[in-house]
Amino acid sequence: MHGNVGPVLLTESYRELFTALATCAAGLTGLLFVAMSVAPREGKPAQPAVIHHVRAASALVAFTNALVVSLFGLVPGNSAGKAAMAVGAVGILFTAASVRSIVTSRDVSWEQALRQAGLIALLLAAFGAELGCGIGITVNRTAVFGPELLGDVLIAMLLIGIARAWELVGDRDTGIVSSLAVLVGHSSAPDDAGDPPRPASGSSSRATPPPE
Repeated sequence: MHGNVGPVLLTESYRELFTALATCAAGLTGLLFVAMSVAPREGKPAQPAVIHHVRAASALVAFTNALVVSLFGLVPGNSAGKAAMAVGAVGILFTAASVRSIVTSRDVSWEQALRQAGLIALLLAAFGAELGCGIGITVNRTAVFGPELLGDVLIAMLLIGIARAWELVGDRDTGIVSSLAVLVGHSSAPDDAGDPPRPASGSSSRATPPPE
């Protein structure tokens, strides 16, 4: 039988990991607010407002999850399990609310909604793994959903938040599918499209001198 898992999370290795994660999450959260303040707001948006808000909020939720679990894990005598359970459940509810907002919005077409399936699946996997790790650590069953996996999930949260925050700078989707679609669209465009006409050679291209 497994012993108390709380001291495992308070070893020097895990304290260093949680300290690094908390520092990164706090710094990235501040940069996220800076990115939101300098993001371009003029012109026609590349996507509906509800999708833009969901993708921006997912970055904040991802950074907040990593920050909360790391800070609670550093409190003496605390285990990060309960914090992971709480924020993991909140993350799942946020994902469900995001799906409802996208589906019920009149400004979002079905094609645009389907393009968000990758982000929704990624968020559900991350928050679900975080919730599972919290349950596993709390009930002392850490064969799979233990502190090692929790550390990996928190790092993945930071990467998800960074990817979503980068979209705020250019106001465009940086996903793999969307990037491949852009590359294919550019490669399929004709090379001679939009070339300016060249001036005719010879005397016709010269200006007629004024009469004397």
